[in-house]
Amino acid sequence: MTVQKVMVVGAGQMGSGIAQVFAQSGFQVILNDIKQEFVERGLGVITKNLTRQVEKARMTEADKSAILARIVASTSLEDAKDIDLVIEAAVENMEVKTKIFSQLDQLAPEHAVLASNTSSLPITEIAAATKRPEQVIGMHFMNPVPVMKLVEIIRGLATTDEVYQTIEDITKKLQKVPVAVNDFPGFVSNRVLMPMINEAIYTLYEGVATKEAIDEVMKLGMNHPMGPLTLADFIGLDTCLYIMETLHEGFGDDKYRPCPLLRKYVKAGWLGKKTGRGFYTYES
Repeated sequence: MTVQKVMVVGAGQMGSGIAQVFAQSGFQVILNDIKQEFVERGLGVITKNLTRQVEKARMTEADKSAILARIVASTSLEDAKDIDLVIEAAVENMEVKTKIFSQLDQLAPEHAVLASNTSSLPITEIAAATKRPEQVIGMHFMNPVPVMKLVEIIRGLATTDEVYQTIEDITKKLQKVPVAVNDFPGFVSNRVLMPMINEAIYTLYEGVATKEAIDEVMKLGMNHPMGPLTLADFIGLDTCLYIMETLHEGFGDDKYRPCPLLRKYVKAGWLGKKTGRGFYTYES
């Protein structure tokens, strides 16, 4: 199957990054969100990223202009009428995702593959909202998308070998590394990462050490580039909580129970870097 035109649904941090890497690799991209201001913000992030690459002499101004010219703004899912691949990068919420997939199933061409960038939710359940479950697949990029090489590719129960191979080939064309993962809550990345972050939060909650000390131990002792509490702030504490709840519900095991301190911060609106405050304080 040939993929030339791609739609990315959701122009936030992940969606704009996904749109950027596809446009850089020569694909025509429709960047979609529910409001024009969200799409413009996403395009602004892409422009800023590309400008930085020009300043570092990693690409020319002409390259930057050509990449941006391949991205079209959209606020209507009806623009999916002539695409080959959709990648959904909306909020990590099953109700929202199944609604989007149900609509895309009606609007996208019969041959189109519907992919989700979900970081923890079951692909099989998302696929069940469509009449083409064999063409639904997980394509989980890492953040920040333009920098990180890994893409977890998750088959649903019905995903065909052809669809899997198409997505694996595209991932390589994006100069990313595809890794096949089965459809379990959290896949591999977040099933391993989130309990570690949650345990770091418990360590703070129980007064074992300060947040700075916990992060320093993991950076210097485990050679992590960023401490787990800082990383949680960058991911978003609401996202961390949602993934932990997905793991807890999916496995029914209390080792995945979210730390009460994480719940408290989310209820307070302290969601991390995006709100200016999480475990640390950030200037806007």
